[in-house]
Amino acid sequence: MADRTDLTTVLNHIGGKDLPAASGTTLRLIDPATALPHGTAPLSGAEDVDTACRAAQDAFPRWSATTPAQRQSALLGIADAVERESDALTRAEVTDTGKPRALFRADELPAIVDVLRYFAGAARNLPGAAAAEYTPGRTSILRREPIGVCAQITPWNYPLMMAVWKIAPALAAGNTVVLKPSETTPSSAALLARLAAGHLPPGVLNVVCGDRDTGRSLVAHPHVRLVAVTGSVRAGQEIAAAAAGGLRRLHLELGGNAPVLVHQDADLDYAVEQLSSLAFYNAGQDCTAATRLLLHDRIHDAFLAAFAERAARRRPGAPDDERSDFGPLAGAAQLAAVSGLLDRLPAHAETVCGGTPLDGPGYFHPATVIAGVRQEDEITQSEVFGPVVTVQRFTEESAAFRMANAVPQGLAASVWTRDHDRAMRASRALSTGIVWVNTHGTTVSEMPHGGVRHSGYGSDLSLSGLLDYTQAKHVML
Repeated sequence: MADRTDLTTVLNHIGGKDLPAASGTTLRLIDPATALPHGTAPLSGAEDVDTACRAAQDAFPRWSATTPAQRQSALLGIADAVERESDALTRAEVTDTGKPRALFRADELPAIVDVLRYFAGAARNLPGAAAAEYTPGRTSILRREPIGVCAQITPWNYPLMMAVWKIAPALAAGNTVVLKPSETTPSSAALLARLAAGHLPPGVLNVVCGDRDTGRSLVAHPHVRLVAVTGSVRAGQEIAAAAAGGLRRLHLELGGNAPVLVHQDADLDYAVEQLSSLAFYNAGQDCTAATRLLLHDRIHDAFLAAFAERAARRRPGAPDDERSDFGPLAGAAQLAAVSGLLDRLPAHAETVCGGTPLDGPGYFHPATVIAGVRQEDEITQSEVFGPVVTVQRFTEESAAFRMANAVPQGLAASVWTRDHDRAMRASRALSTGIVWVNTHGTTVSEMPHGGVRHSGYGSDLSLSGLLDYTQAKHVML
């Protein structure tokens, strides 16, 4: 890993300017691959949040009056800037997260650019009802209009991607934004705002860095009309309660705990190959990670053995280690959370591989497979958010559906089978916002990404995601 002799300084971006916190207070940024400080970011307070929200409010009349073509042009310009400055964005993201540099460049950056370009096109294709006479002598028209100032709070697992998933549809619909990135990974979002400033009027996109108190101030600000969050279930519940007083609209993409149903007729070699990679991508710090294997009794033992053998070969490593398959956990707190779940495993659970954090420096944890868990176990019911997969056994299809659905979360699931009818039954029976068949984890800009139950409500991506940032107005003539 390259030596860094100087700490980097991340700044807020408010009203088109890069600014420190008004108080001068900062947060230390820690490189999770080394556990050493690499920079500082503002610890923004209520004054900074107020300045950002006022800037967004002042910019709203002008930005909301732009044509869809003008908003498209701005988003396309931002997409080009992301491609042009990919090296700087990669450095910012990788230093904050520790994820493998090559994987970020190959997997995440192209998807980020695609989302920006998708919503650039979607800005000119807002769906709406046709004008018609639903009562004699009166013509009804449905307008789709922007909501106003949108507060957006994004997580630490995919800092740049989640920022773009939030920013792009909001801007495409004509809203203005105040975004608060995670306190541990603000660098790429702050850089994105600076790049976007060349294509947006001042105040349209603002980034304020800070901690949970910063987020609380943002959610409660009177200028905010919509709050969009990607984060934990606990964070979503707290934000929903705080937003209720101002009757602010909510868009919540919260935790997941994805079941993976592998039936006896699946292509087992292919499923092992795919799932042993997908389950541990980004060190399992992914709300759609393939975390709960539900294996049919006939193939349970053979599949488990093959999967665990592949998992044991998955190698955590530093960003520039070309042999690494995934990076460290996000920090000491996340490593402690994952280790705590494993330390509290019941006696009937079996650690097939992994299980113990690696020696430092850095917050590395090996790929871990836990067999023999039961439905009521803490590790089954919890979102681990680490490189840990649990394994359960089923015999009847109906039992697999019950086990899959018997957790609070409902974001994503996958089913592995050669039987088309079984796949269709699963797509109906699984209580999740996304169901994959013989694949897992793939997203496309054209399709919605969102969950049910404790995984929240509202959609990222797709025209559904764009509509979430609009409000309907009936006009009768």
